[in-house]
This record gives sequence, structure tokens and C-alpha cells, in this order.
Amino acid sequence: MKNLATMLIVAVAFCSCSSGGDEQPEVPNPPTTATKLPIKISTTVGDTRVTDYAFEAGDKIGLYVVNRNADGSEKDLQAQGNHVDNMRFTYNGTWTPDAPVYWLDDKTHADFYLYYPYTATVGDVTAMPFSVNADQSTEAAYKASDLLIGSAKNIAPTESAVSITARHVLSQMAITLVPGNGFTEESLAAADVSVRINGIKTDAAVNLATATVTATGEASTVTPLYADGAYKALIVPQSVPQGNLVTITVDGRDFNLPKAFTFVGGKRHKFTVTLSKTSNGINVTIGQWEDDGTDNGGTAE
Repeated sequence: MKNLATMLIVAVAFCSCSSGGDEQPEVPNPPTTATKLPIKISTTVGDTRVTDYAFEAGDKIGLYVVNRNADGSEKDLQAQGNHVDNMRFTYNGTWTPDAPVYWLDDKTHADFYLYYPYTATVGDVTAMPFSVNADQSTEAAYKASDLLIGSAKNIAPTESAVSITARHVLSQMAITLVPGNGFTEESLAAADVSVRINGIKTDAAVNLATATVTATGEASTVTPLYADGAYKALIVPQSVPQGNLVTITVDGRDFNLPKAFTFVGGKRHKFTVTLSKTSNGINVTIGQWEDDGTDNGGTAE
């Protein structure tokens, strides 16, 4: 009987220790913002850069993040309802969002889309309105006309910054003036010179998913920036019909370059324009260029 009583006491003590009373098996805590991976990004400017600028302190971009389906297939970018919708990031050596954003979990891959400059309201990501300045004669107005788009696809959750290449999707027109008949370098340098680019549509619809730009609206005149001995302007990709593409005014007299031309996104188009008071026609020279490989200029008279 003593042995039986001892065995019963030991059994009760064993059950009490092994059951832990009413305690349940330990379950991992659900993820919280404290345990989720924060989304971080870094940017580079693509090789097909059109302007002389990199990102500067205070620049702002918009970022969309679209989670992949469970089978890894791609979802379409939407104006709303993505994992991250048009979050504004500000550059100050690194990119900082207006509010913290996190990966969905540690497994779901995602697609990243960014654009510059930031706009607070994007109603349609396939046709976001954008305009270049008609007057780009100041550096500020020229830079404000730039448009960059970048994406990074099928990215796995990571603690590191996601690297996204931002590419210029507009065209740059670079015009260099050289003296022809009736001019010398000295007389041209001393003259009162202005340049305008004619027949240019300055409005566009931008597809952020495909990084394509479509010119819209009516054609107008663009005034380029003069810097480093050349005139340059950012142009919405478009085909301009035959006409006086460039007008150069020298001491009150107009010299016109008649030309039809197609501006290609992400390309710099070089125009060497020979100013001639007398000429037998259009003299177009062809030369190498890092982007489109062609000197698209001629004689303006």
C-alpha cells in the first residue's frame, strides 16, 4: 500500500509538471511592423542619360510596389490598390519615404516602379499627364522638364536597398551654331542671338508601367537653354512634319532650318546648324554621336 501511494504521488507530480496546467503550446507571434522588413531603395541613372544632372538633395520621386501572385506571376500596375501606392521618397544622400513602408512578408516577390518628378495625384498610371516647359532658357526650367522612369522586377524580400535604374524617357535636342557665308566666329559671338524650336508638342501621356511617352495636345514653340556653347532642350518624343524646325534670330534677322524629324525617347539628337546669309541649299552633315549616331543639322538661311 505504501508503494502504491508513493507511485500515485509521483504520477500526479509528473502530470502536473508535464501539462503546465492550462498553458497551450507556444505559437509564434504574428508579424508586426517591428518585425517586418522595411523597403529601402537606391537609384542609378541609366547610360542613356539625356541631361547633365544626377539626383540632388531635395529631389522627390514616386514609388509603386506591386506584389507578385502566389504562383510568382506578375500583376498589373494599378493607380490604387498596389502594395505601395505612389509613396513619395525624398533624396538626401539616401532615399527616405514620407512614411515607413514594408515588404508583405519574407517570401513574396514584388515589382518596383518609380518616376521623377513626383506628383501627388496620379489618376491613371498608363496615361499620367506630363508637360515640358515651353521656355527652358533657365537651368531650373530645363531641369523641371526632365522625366525619368525606372523599374525593378521580381525582387525577393531583402534587408538591402533595392537598386532601380532611372532612365530618361524624353529626347534631348542639342544645337550648335557655326558660321557660314557672311559670318565669322567673332561676328557670331558678338551678335544678339536667340534660338527657338518650332512645331513641338509639349504635353504628354506617360505609361509608368512600360516607360513610354506619347505626345499630346497642340504644337508650340520651345526656347532652349544655352550652356557650354550649345543650345539644348528636352523634347517629348514625337514626329515633327516638314517645316522650319529651328529658327535662329541673329541681330533681328531670322535664319530657318527646314526639316522633318522624329525625336526618340532616351536619345540625344545633335544638330550642327550652319548660319549662312547666302546658300545654294541645305547642307546636312553626318557624323558619329554617342546616342543616335547622326548629326541632324544643316544650313539655316
